[in-house]
Amino acid sequence: MNFTCNNEAIPCSIQQVVVAGWTGRNRDAVDHHIEELAQIGISPPSQVPLYYRVSNALLTQEKHIQVLGSGSSGEVEPLLIRQHDAWYIGLASDHTDRELEAHSVAASKQACLKPVASELWLFDSVKDHLDEITMSCTITEDNEPKLYQEGSLANILPLQQLIDDSHLPEQAAMLCGTLGAIGGVRPALRYQMRLQDPVLNKSIDLDYAVTELPVVN
Repeated sequence: MNFTCNNEAIPCSIQQVVVAGWTGRNRDAVDHHIEELAQIGISPPSQVPLYYRVSNALLTQEKHIQVLGSGSSGEVEPLLIRQHDAWYIGLASDHTDRELEAHSVAASKQACLKPVASELWLFDSVKDHLDEITMSCTITEDNEPKLYQEGSLANILPLQQLIDDSHLPEQAAMLCGTLGAIGGVRPALRYQMRLQDPVLNKSIDLDYAVTELPVVN
């Protein structure tokens, strides 16, 4: 995959991808998210947080993905990449098959492509003010943009803690968890996501569309 950092090309060979789940810093908020997903039939996790391995082929920089049926949805998440003896932070969507998630969270994480933005920041350049960095996601619903997720990285476990706990090797990437959905978890046909740094006045954007393929029995 090809990324840029400070306007310079950063070629990346991603050999391992991890999706960190249930990473909310506020345990009450985590429990609320677990209850939210339970309402659509998804079993609670065996432990918190969990680190799911998925195929490295799932990461994509395409602006359009295809999913099976109408039961999937995206989630805005910070992306960590270990490459060239350095850590980078970027933006990704943990697009997940919610219907399959009711049977197996691990299988649902493997079922959909994971769109990622092409821009990265050096982790060291923002690590001192991570809690001030915000994420947001707007979806297109009923032909209108609607705010779907919004909050700061202070809502999820410290990224350094996730780095330390996951023991990621060189050439690895990790999606680091998300925020609660405004109005509940639901599918959409377009996602516009942003990682915003108000201290350094910069942002990373991710915009992708979804095509639902028919389910043939």
